[in-house]
Amino acid sequence: MGLALYLDFMSQPCRVVYLFAKVNRIPFQMQSMELLRGQHMTDDFAKVNSLKRLPAMKDGDFTLAESVAILHYLSQKYNTPAHWYPLYLQARARVEEYLYWHADSIRGTFGTMLWIRVLAPLIDVHIPKEKVDRNIAFMMQSLQHLEQKFLQDKPFLTSDQISFADLMALEELMQTFYAGFDVFEGRPKLAAWRGRVEATLGEKLCQETREAICKFCAEPKSLKDIPSATLDWMRLRLSKIP
Repeated sequence: MGLALYLDFMSQPCRVVYLFAKVNRIPFQMQSMELLRGQHMTDDFAKVNSLKRLPAMKDGDFTLAESVAILHYLSQKYNTPAHWYPLYLQARARVEEYLYWHADSIRGTFGTMLWIRVLAPLIDVHIPKEKVDRNIAFMMQSLQHLEQKFLQDKPFLTSDQISFADLMALEELMQTFYAGFDVFEGRPKLAAWRGRVEATLGEKLCQETREAICKFCAEPKSLKDIPSATLDWMRLRLSKIP
């Protein structure tokens, strides 16, 4: 088997890897996984990624985890256009600067809305209002930094061309958007940036990639068939919301 990508479109990083591979016409086999059904926790999947996390990649005998590492690998192996991950030191450093900030300030904050607004009600977990308000305040602060520090007056987050940074940022914001919190409302600069990123990727591809999360948030499925171990993990994850 050649290149295989193990993905669940409910996951923002998985969608990023898929979008990057598709828009760059990288040939791969899609291995669909379902996080909510615990498919990433099996012994078979542990042979691909012992961390038991998605996304994951298998290229022949070589396996790799973590979305940013997978993006770096694919971009270099398939010699994708340099604007994704620039060759020049300072331009590349700008992309890296955003990715490090994203991991701390966006990834750890914006995904919380899906847990609070969609997943918690499904398993009858109540999130105190003070926690909800605190997380919304964190998001508002991060959105301000996203616009003022990174986007500024540029077409894209780090330059006048799309990069890894834009992919990572947009899919995280869209996860929050589908969870019922419109991060673009009242932010025309950010909304225009979203339009440019989606136009570059292709609106049809974006819609295809987000179909699962859009439907799930609009009409959440019953979790009656979810393994008890997964439900326990979900309750633990919800208990850790700051």
